[in-house]
Amino acid sequence: MMNLADAAKLTHADWQEKAANLKKTAETRLFIGGKFVDAVEGGTFDNICPVDGSIINTCAAGTEADINKAVEIARISFKSGEWSRMAPRDRMNVMYTWAQLIGENGAELSLMDTIDMGKPISDMVGIDMPMCIDTVQYFAECIDKITGTVTATEYDVISAVLREPIGVVGCISPWNYPLLMALWKIAPSLAAGNSTILKPAEQSPLSCYRAAELFVEAGGPAGALQVINGLGEQAGQALARHMDVSKISFTGSTEVGKLMHVYSGESNMKKVSLECGGKGPQVFCEDLEGELMDRAVETAINGIFFNMGEVCSAGSRLIVHSKIYDTFVAKFIEKGKHAYVCGDPLDPEVNLGPLVDHEAQKRVLDMLETARNEGGQVEFGGTAPDGDLDKGAYIVPTMITGVKSNDTIAQHEAFAPVVAVIRVDSDDEAIEVANNSIYGLQGSVWTDNYRKAMRFVREIECGTFLVNSFEEGDMTQPFGGYKQSGNAKDKCFESLLSYTNAKAAWFRLN
Repeated sequence: MMNLADAAKLTHADWQEKAANLKKTAETRLFIGGKFVDAVEGGTFDNICPVDGSIINTCAAGTEADINKAVEIARISFKSGEWSRMAPRDRMNVMYTWAQLIGENGAELSLMDTIDMGKPISDMVGIDMPMCIDTVQYFAECIDKITGTVTATEYDVISAVLREPIGVVGCISPWNYPLLMALWKIAPSLAAGNSTILKPAEQSPLSCYRAAELFVEAGGPAGALQVINGLGEQAGQALARHMDVSKISFTGSTEVGKLMHVYSGESNMKKVSLECGGKGPQVFCEDLEGELMDRAVETAINGIFFNMGEVCSAGSRLIVHSKIYDTFVAKFIEKGKHAYVCGDPLDPEVNLGPLVDHEAQKRVLDMLETARNEGGQVEFGGTAPDGDLDKGAYIVPTMITGVKSNDTIAQHEAFAPVVAVIRVDSDDEAIEVANNSIYGLQGSVWTDNYRKAMRFVREIECGTFLVNSFEEGDMTQPFGGYKQSGNAKDKCFESLLSYTNAKAAWFRLN
């Protein structure tokens, strides 16, 4: 057990030693009914390290049989009221304790995501894990704020609207933020009183298993939170189709998100909450200069290269006014070319790890070749690194200029440290280019003119929009998109309410 403050003091050698031990001891079985068990059908699959292609460990492969077992336990737990009807303050105390345990085990949980995904350990310790703790604490604080309403009626009538937990909720989380994105779903679901089943991405199950174990250690009932790892087309689809699951919350690709609606319609019309892809536009206006220009460039660099670009809200399209285009591009090249360096993610000095797997690496390299063929110029990057890292799924940070709005690299989500720069001649053109996308997750504008800024806020189609910043916010900020980026909000109190049903009660007094 080691907290984040102590973890921040560890060296590269310390993390390597801990990683070697953890690979041998980390639990890889399914977490059902408060204990770790083998899959019903006995299936397993190898958990592959994206750093060098080696096998980390072997994980249990959950299937429909395991989902059925977990749903039955969750349903019994929900109907018993052991969690769904627990007094709000008592439920809060369990979640506060859970947040505390996550913090006390922060080093182990951080290391699990680094082992699974190649996320830089410094990012895990300094960014992801503090946000994980904040997430659980925030939703714990919200529990006794879930209030109903009494509406205005005639004298002899009381009309009340009650908020009730939905029942059994299925959550499917992605691999790019293995524990954080899972907690964005399971924490509000649990806070609302639901019995919750998590299907993590099969590439990154370790931290989710441990977090579920800590929930039970904190006093949570065994049937309130269960974790079933497995392939999406087996365990994920079974969860989304199950007749006793009342809601499915999914973060992942737009293609699979659409299937969630199909599965809902073919089963019990369960609620579906989606957070899918993005192709984030950042607009840089003609009035940028001086300190604001420098800050805009630095923010743009971090907005696409952080977390290997594997961020659905990444600022992957830079829409730059022609008046400042040459200056902006020159500054980006100067500051961005060496800002992120590939390396061993267990080294606290490294800030860029590998992509999720070699299939993703090949897909991105093919996209870069297409970008060149369509007229884009690679200003830096554009390749996989040579030397000691050639066995990993790495992509060198890449900047492509001369991109047109309809080019492949401007339309499709690379999910990699690859940025496309588009030149525009007016605000009207910038708005048109920004909205020329099937996605609408997050965008931004950089300008000293707040009248201009408000126009961009109003006219760019996305769920989150920032002025003179990017990838900022806190737990009160709704996160979710428009168009094919999804239909729901994570974080925020609105997210918690989405895990409840509203019931109207009409009392005739006379």
